[in-house]
Amino acid sequence: MGKYYLTVFEKNGEKLLDESFEAASEQEAKDLGIQKLEEKNYTKKTHRCVNAAGKMVLFER
Repeated sequence: MGKYYLTVFEKNGEKLLDESFEAASEQEAKDLGIQKLEEKNYTKKTHRCVNAAGKMVLFER
């Protein structure tokens, strides 16, 4: 299991969400990140999901 970080921002730079979670693979992390975004209605906000090394697995501007 790897650690991943999901962050969501407003256009003015305000951080709306900053949380970590664990996933078995990058694909699972991407799927979980999308699920969390949908639950909080943040899919159209600027967001990113990165692994512990900083590699991006999900991004939208």
